[in-house]
Amino acid sequence: MIGILPPQLWKPFCRGVFCVLVIPILVGASPGPTIAAVEVWYGPDDRPLEHLVQTYDRAERYIFVAVYGLTSPLSVKALVGAKKRGVDVRVLTDRERLNDPRQQRALSVLREAGIPIKINRHDGLMHLKQAVIDDEVNTNGSMNQTTSGNRYNDERLDIIRDHAMTVKAREKFLLLWKDQERFQEWR
Repeated sequence: MIGILPPQLWKPFCRGVFCVLVIPILVGASPGPTIAAVEVWYGPDDRPLEHLVQTYDRAERYIFVAVYGLTSPLSVKALVGAKKRGVDVRVLTDRERLNDPRQQRALSVLREAGIPIKINRHDGLMHLKQAVIDDEVNTNGSMNQTTSGNRYNDERLDIIRDHAMTVKAREKFLLLWKDQERFQEWR
């Protein structure tokens, strides 16, 4: 998109190598394109997890996390803090990751804070890397919520600010959450 627009239109949105992308996006059965603001953060340079945690800190109603790996103390602290503020926090993750003691510790802290956790019981991976927040923000990319995903790995985190896309992501999360054949509560 930047290559199509003259610099006077896109430069105000750029800081350093980071640009807020405003792009038309077609969503499901919506009647037409919507405009979404997308922040793109690359690890390790941009420390993407720190930007994700900032969205958690601003949540008011809910945070629904579907992620393969969740071991980062930054994420755990932010999710517990959100729960203490009265935010509905839920986590879906992969049962294979329970072999990692760091994942077990992180999930135990979340559960002790009253955050419900479900794991997959199907043969495939629960490999989403998504957070859905307050019907206004959803994230995706390659980054797990781990210290390595933030500081060392080549990763990408997209933070998308778009109501229609976020509602669609919420609906998908809730379908997975309610699917008792494919997911079960982690105790």
